[in-house]
Amino acid sequence: MSIRTDHPPGVIIHPLGPVPASILQHLAISVQDRCQISCLVGESMENPGYAQDPEREQYSCKRILQQLHRCCTPHSWQVLAVTEIDLFVPILKYVFGAAQMEGRCAVISLHRLRPQFYGDEEDEQLLLERLVKTALHELGHSLGLTHCRRRTCVMYSSTRIDDTDAKMADFCPTCRELFRWRLQGTG
Repeated sequence: MSIRTDHPPGVIIHPLGPVPASILQHLAISVQDRCQISCLVGESMENPGYAQDPEREQYSCKRILQQLHRCCTPHSWQVLAVTEIDLFVPILKYVFGAAQMEGRCAVISLHRLRPQFYGDEEDEQLLLERLVKTALHELGHSLGLTHCRRRTCVMYSSTRIDDTDAKMADFCPTCRELFRWRLQGTG
């Protein structure tokens, strides 16, 4: 994979616990191609036991994002963690991912993106499509983009997996322009 070295600084994807390298590599290439920013896979980080909520049997996005913030460097615009664990925010039963609004950290869970979670057969291609859509969505939030009303825009809110599947792996024209404009401000 060729890494772009022009500005703005790029995205570093860290596996949070064990995550297949092929999934991370696919994500890095996809984000780089769609966003035209440098993207690379960073070092593996340990499972976030510190974020586990025993009552919910899930992991707190807030605690993970706070920890990820310490990994930010001047050489990256965004730290994106990918994990297999099930994530939540207090007001929702679960989330596919979360980002600091206009921040530098995001986390994505493969747990509910996997077709097997819904009783379907394993489908690596579908998993990868869902992962890329979720990553683009969270990167959009990192730049301050809010949810879009266009159901096919990657910034449309995904409260169910069907919402994710209905989206395109791209921004609508309005969100794309906003993404580019805000990204220029990070360089």
